[in-house]
Amino acid sequence: MEKLFVVKIGGNIIDDEAKLASFLASFAALPGKKVLIHGGGKLATRLAEEMKVPQQLVDGRRITDAETLKIVTMVYAGYINKNIVAKLQSHGCNAMGLSGADGNVIQAHKRVHPTLDYGFVGDVDSVNAPLLKVLLDQNLAIVLAPITHDKQGLLLNTNADTIAQETAKGLSGHFDVQLIYSFEKSGVLLDASDDSTVINAITPAYYQQLKAEQKIFAGMIPKLDNAFAALNSGVKKVIIGKAEQLQQLITGTAGTTIINEQ
Repeated sequence: MEKLFVVKIGGNIIDDEAKLASFLASFAALPGKKVLIHGGGKLATRLAEEMKVPQQLVDGRRITDAETLKIVTMVYAGYINKNIVAKLQSHGCNAMGLSGADGNVIQAHKRVHPTLDYGFVGDVDSVNAPLLKVLLDQNLAIVLAPITHDKQGLLLNTNADTIAQETAKGLSGHFDVQLIYSFEKSGVLLDASDDSTVINAITPAYYQQLKAEQKIFAGMIPKLDNAFAALNSGVKKVIIGKAEQLQQLITGTAGTTIINEQ
């Protein structure tokens, strides 16, 4: 099968204009078919503060009330998405920006939690892989914003790491998919404050050991859970690492490779 890169870019890179520009140049240069999933960085939080809309985060996840939903939709599916598309066009990479509502690309449902109301936060039900394949076959790079819908007219704010995993899984029946989580760190670190402590590879057994020994900082656990879920559903390879090293990540000479074997 033809190779496909599904790349998720972390919010801290989006906040840095120079780093984002460098990353997008590298992404545009990736050979063949590619999908980019982005979050929103701190712009949504800053805009909410300016509009005096209180923000609440639980375990790094944004509680999305009705006013916050308007803000994240404007920022994620609007400014950030189209800014990325425009910059990719400047590199000769013909890109199309979509939210989950466009073309029914990502359908979700409002999160149900036994004790906590996340508001308008969505959990993914399905990915419209046939439509994405049609677009990819037209040599379009797809840029996905983390706004989904429930097919009942409701927009939902959905975790971008999860969207990357679900998109990679959905397309794994059509392509040989490599999923790359790129952000400001060099990979999964043994010491969160020391970028030189990169773990080269993590198996399921080693992951459980690291968690038991509390050697993985909390913010990395959802990424790793998503990584193993992707591998268990047909994705060929998952790599986590520094956005500025995108070319090295795809060749396996940098970052952390997630391996689904004991």
